[in-house]
Amino acid sequence: MGVNAMGFSLRISPSICFTQNPPKSSSKLRFLTIRCSLPLPSDGAATGLAERPWKVADARLVLEDGSIWRAKSFGASGTQVGEVVFNTSLTGYQEILTDPSYAGQFVLMTNPHIGNTGVNFDDEESRQCFLAGLVIRSLSITTSNWRCVETLGDYLAKRNIMGIYDVDTRAITRRLRQDGSLIGVLSTERSSCDEELLEMSRSWDIVGIDLISGVTCNAPYEWVDETKSEWHFNFDGKDRETYRVIAYDFGIKHNILRRLASYGCKITVVPSTWPAEETLKMKPDGVLFSNGPGDPSAVPYAVETVKQILGKVPVFGICMGHQLLGQALGGKTFKMKFGHHGGNHPVRNLRNDRVEISAQNHNYAVDPASLPDGVEVTHVNLNDGSCAGLAYPALNIMSLQYHPEASPGPHDSDRAFKEFIELMKSTKRAA
Repeated sequence: MGVNAMGFSLRISPSICFTQNPPKSSSKLRFLTIRCSLPLPSDGAATGLAERPWKVADARLVLEDGSIWRAKSFGASGTQVGEVVFNTSLTGYQEILTDPSYAGQFVLMTNPHIGNTGVNFDDEESRQCFLAGLVIRSLSITTSNWRCVETLGDYLAKRNIMGIYDVDTRAITRRLRQDGSLIGVLSTERSSCDEELLEMSRSWDIVGIDLISGVTCNAPYEWVDETKSEWHFNFDGKDRETYRVIAYDFGIKHNILRRLASYGCKITVVPSTWPAEETLKMKPDGVLFSNGPGDPSAVPYAVETVKQILGKVPVFGICMGHQLLGQALGGKTFKMKFGHHGGNHPVRNLRNDRVEISAQNHNYAVDPASLPDGVEVTHVNLNDGSCAGLAYPALNIMSLQYHPEASPGPHDSDRAFKEFIELMKSTKRAA
């Protein structure tokens, strides 16, 4: 074993060390030599050094515009590509992680402090995490919640989801607002250089990809989970009549099913490719077209299914379901600059002129100018004036671009479920 030594000399003059105005020169000098040595193994690497008490940057987020963001990793390791979007919710990160509508996307949380409440199994919105990764400013070093069962980092690691922190999320958000949503590559692997990751981000596109097929269920099933008391709000209990609803799973959230069940619905969830004729054979009182990820133009089979059901039974579309209804009615959809993601978006209900604070998660919108006569725009997003709701009374159609079930988010729009019940009730009585 060799020894690596370092030495230096220090010259000290006692007469000038502690004087306020030291002389320009002095002959009374003392020399002190300090020599440090460190034993080295045969390969020359230092041994016996303690690890740093803090984590160092070990991850990169490379955006297609050429910017590179150094960060610290948590959760899973590896390399992943996705579309970067920002979410303005202050809380509810677990519901966001398990929202299938985020498939193929890196979610950047604008709220700087994430992870302090840990993770519990009651707030899951689907069977797994579908997002590509999580980007946050500060990762909580401890958890404090009576329902917490594990930390956010452990939760993501078990589900093979990458996360980064200690990155300037405000700067990235400003970039996304200015340039629009960007494709990025998140990597903890040193084997790939920045140029390779940049090329990867520029060669991948989320537009035109069928993301629904990766999040939908494989076979029909009955929703039998009991709705807990905390989800029975806004239900007066007077209407005990039950309604049979077929819910198309384009990436459905559990809380949509909970809210329908709390209003007395018996729900059968079917895959996104379930034939319309099979749905009609089940004689439902209504059909729900759920939320889901990606581009509605990438799933023409779903649009065709919607067309075959319209006019046969009352329908309710949420998020992706709203966009599919728009296309089925002959309208067009378009990709927004950076979309709507968060639990604090103001929406005006044009029917009663009330403002609702809503939970939203979508990158596409319906162009109201492309819709045929008879279709009514019922809700408008107050941030940008985009279409947030439709109705076509002649065909018993209603839809919302946002999430009335919230989770996370406010419950201002929960009455939409009651309106769907009333629509099914009036249609059933008129038959």
